[in-house]
Amino acid sequence: MKLTQEFEEIFQKIKSSKPLIHHITSYVTANDSANAVLALGGSPVMADEEQEVEEMVSLASALVLNIGTLNHQKMKAFLRAGKKANALGIPVVLDPVGLGSTRLRQDFVADFLTKVQPSVIRGNMSEMVSLSGSPALMKGVDSTLSSEEGGDEIAKTLAERLQCTIAITGKVDVVSNGSVTYHIDNGHPHLSKITGTGCVSSSFIGLCCASGGPPIYSALLGLSIMGISGEIAESRLDPQKGQGLGSFKVHLFDAFSRFSLKDYQERGKIYEIQSSRQL
Repeated sequence: MKLTQEFEEIFQKIKSSKPLIHHITSYVTANDSANAVLALGGSPVMADEEQEVEEMVSLASALVLNIGTLNHQKMKAFLRAGKKANALGIPVVLDPVGLGSTRLRQDFVADFLTKVQPSVIRGNMSEMVSLSGSPALMKGVDSTLSSEEGGDEIAKTLAERLQCTIAITGKVDVVSNGSVTYHIDNGHPHLSKITGTGCVSSSFIGLCCASGGPPIYSALLGLSIMGISGEIAESRLDPQKGQGLGSFKVHLFDAFSRFSLKDYQERGKIYEIQSSRQL
């Protein structure tokens, strides 16, 4: 199986329909997520008022829920929007930022998952270990665990239990729907040194989910776009001109806006774990 055709179909649907992606997200990274979705051809909206989220999600093609700046008002909005999206068949992407760092986050996500069915859950290894019910070490909202240490089994087990696609991001990304598991070996360490790349990755997954295809392909493409764009951005840095992380972020958004299927064909490193085939 090759993924080029599946990815091309997702790209074509994004470009032709410019889908509305409803976010209830972190105020730390809302601007980056909005601009990134715009750069790839989607239309973002950041609406978290409880009284309007059901109406807003009714207009959207996907819903992205990010608990980075969690509060009681947002918790109510998450539930109302998520339930409405489920009722309408609109894909839901959950980003459980900082899960495991506080009891509030742990209890909320546990309750949320009894009431809302996500299509994709994306997080770092510590967050996913916490989601599985095991203690995990967190440093703020950052992971202290590696996706290469048991990530395959955790992703597969969670996907089977929660009946959704699980995407664990790290040095090597792990994506599983319970039936098949993939590794994505794209990216650059600079991506972990600027705030919001994880949040933006979830937005990309939501944008790809809006195409209506299988969530696992949306997760694979969304994470590939981030990883490959990170590689392209780093390759364009000019240390002789004093360019560092600030310039890297500018180049990263340039790469988002110019991303094409050709970039995936030239740089994509997706491996199906069972067969170790590169796709």
